[in-house]
Amino acid sequence: MNDFDVPDGIDVLRVFCGPDGRHGNPLAVVRDGRRYPDNESRQVLARRLGFNETVFVDDPERGTVDIRTPGLRLPFAGHPLVGAAWLLDLEVLELPVGDVFARQDGEFTWITARPAWAPPMTLERYASVADVEALTEPPPGEGRLYVWAWEDEAAGRVRARAFPRTGDAVDEDEATGAAAMLLSTELGRALNIAQGRGSQILTAPAPDGTVEIGGRVLLAARGVRR
Repeated sequence: MNDFDVPDGIDVLRVFCGPDGRHGNPLAVVRDGRRYPDNESRQVLARRLGFNETVFVDDPERGTVDIRTPGLRLPFAGHPLVGAAWLLDLEVLELPVGDVFARQDGEFTWITARPAWAPPMTLERYASVADVEALTEPPPGEGRLYVWAWEDEAAGRVRARAFPRTGDAVDEDEATGAAAMLLSTELGRALNIAQGRGSQILTAPAPDGTVEIGGRVLLAARGVRR
């Protein structure tokens, strides 16, 4: 996507980029949510843009945001919040489920969230990295699926792929913060996850039950007035 494909007032980010700055999950951020004041107009735009998620910023100072997929509103999602925190340079994001705290640490942006906020998801361990990479389409079934295998268990390195299977036009998520958070909680340890074609997600569980999710964010395109 280039600048001329993006409507004015919308930034496109890549969230959870790999160490080489490539890949990451695309995210659209509508800086002024007032331009799309109702549910219908937001869903129409989210469908037209076609990204896994689009974030509408309703209050840039308080960090109040609204997350949409092409088909529905989400109470929480990892990569949109990491992207919004980076773009808006905020320490707190306000969501219906609660406040999400954010911080910058060198090239990484981190958010702190609770696993209970994540949507239901099946975490399925595969025998090997090769088995994960061999998938050519979403495995049969319904509901969100996160398949993973140890790349280096001692080092906490994981190979993963995510399949929404929610009826949207998205077959596979390139990088999924909520799934990474759930896996980190299930395993009870910090993880370094390689997902999709080359994205990287870091996690760090805390004693209070929250999990930090971190990654690199880059600006891919900025909307221009036509």
